[in-house]
Amino acid sequence: MERDSDPEGVRRSLGRLLEAVLASRGEANAVFDILAVLQSEDHEETQEAVRACSRLFGALLERGELFVGQLPSEDLVMAGSQGATRKYKVWMRHRYRSCLNRLQELLVHSSFEVKELALSTLMKFVQLEGAHPLEKPKWDGYYLFPRQLFKAVVEGLLSPEDDCSLLLARFREYLEHDDIRYHTMKAATDIVGRITDRHPEVPLTFWNNAFTLLSSVSLPCQERGISSFYVKHEELPRSWKVIHLKLPLSLYKKVLVIMHDSILPHLAQPSLMIDFLTRAYDVGGAISLLALNGLFILIHQHNLEYPDFYRKLYGLLDPSVFHVKYRARFFHLADLFLSSSHLPAYLVAAFAKRLSRLALTAPPEALLMVLPFICNLLRRHPACRVLVHRPLGPELDADPYDPEEEDPAKSRALESSLWELQALQRHYHPEVSQAASVINQALSVPEVSIAPLLELTAFEVFERDLKKKGQGSIPLEFIPTQGLLGRQDDLCAQHFMLS
Repeated sequence: MERDSDPEGVRRSLGRLLEAVLASRGEANAVFDILAVLQSEDHEETQEAVRACSRLFGALLERGELFVGQLPSEDLVMAGSQGATRKYKVWMRHRYRSCLNRLQELLVHSSFEVKELALSTLMKFVQLEGAHPLEKPKWDGYYLFPRQLFKAVVEGLLSPEDDCSLLLARFREYLEHDDIRYHTMKAATDIVGRITDRHPEVPLTFWNNAFTLLSSVSLPCQERGISSFYVKHEELPRSWKVIHLKLPLSLYKKVLVIMHDSILPHLAQPSLMIDFLTRAYDVGGAISLLALNGLFILIHQHNLEYPDFYRKLYGLLDPSVFHVKYRARFFHLADLFLSSSHLPAYLVAAFAKRLSRLALTAPPEALLMVLPFICNLLRRHPACRVLVHRPLGPELDADPYDPEEEDPAKSRALESSLWELQALQRHYHPEVSQAASVINQALSVPEVSIAPLLELTAFEVFERDLKKKGQGSIPLEFIPTQGLLGRQDDLCAQHFMLS
């Protein structure tokens, strides 16, 4: 084809070629001219070629003019003695495959308009292949979803080199359909497994694309009939196999943040995530804090037995716990885990003592939350009140508590006392001093809600202090001054005078 120089001319040329191919099988070679424009470096020409291919192969699929079944070698068929119709269908099916391969390459094109058009065209072919399958059914009524084509689409979206977040946002509209959601999960599982097997270090771009795609699969909030299909109906399998893969730390955090409300409630067997969550809990740091939400659901709603859970929770208490981004979530869950009245006194005492020791170096905004937290532990578990009512308690240099012991059962916290809270009664911040002084009185039966204090920040504490009004005059010196140089016995007043 002699290509026109302007996009309008290219459109007219492609239109003539398209009409010729659809009108006569004798003009089939014109398909090569259409496919050649798909390789153009001009964005507008490429888009026109994609539209032409969409119309051409869409019509051929609907008319049944593509070979159905396992595609044989083109050379063998064309050299054989088979009929002209079979040769034509095999030949055109190979051209269709070339078109699909090029469209998949265009999913990472430099122009977003080209990528978006390639995606919508591929998804159109997915729908058409569902209605007009290119493989023979195994039996009557056998469901034929174009898995290979759709998997190629998902693979293009999970590029290891290109950030596909914008294109994935466009793909999200297809995820409104039940069958697309299911096959997206299935294809992504295969692709992620293959990529991680082939590459010792998977690029972070791939993980980000995978997370963006999978987190977009919004499963229904309540059980309902499966009725929204992009292609024909499929009966979903009852058995699922969960594959746990090693993730980058940054992606671990993203997955765990949405695990408790966007993943676990929609799993038929949430217990399948036990291994993943327990491994995440063993990672340490913020990853362990975030794994608590999922573990909480499995322990309280699905009877997960985790013998070392409280020991590991105790190990998470270190100075950084007051400064991490997920501090509020951690203390909210820790409060829930320590609310059971069946917990042994030595365990609760160990948590109270560890928190009290950490409080000595904590910032004021954290202290205003952790001090009521400790007092609530004493309210719930009266056997631990001995920690604040030990008149003949040990001296500071003889505290039996071992802060280096990892096992709370061996920390000897119940033999100690909360002298740290008494020390905090002399804290420089008056609200902290007041909160620490609560243990000097009989603890009230109702607990103090820590919910409003979980996300308290240093800025909020500072702003609150600024808004306080002073009560009366506050003396700054014992001897009031009389002007700039009027203070008695002042060295400056002896040598200088104002004139």
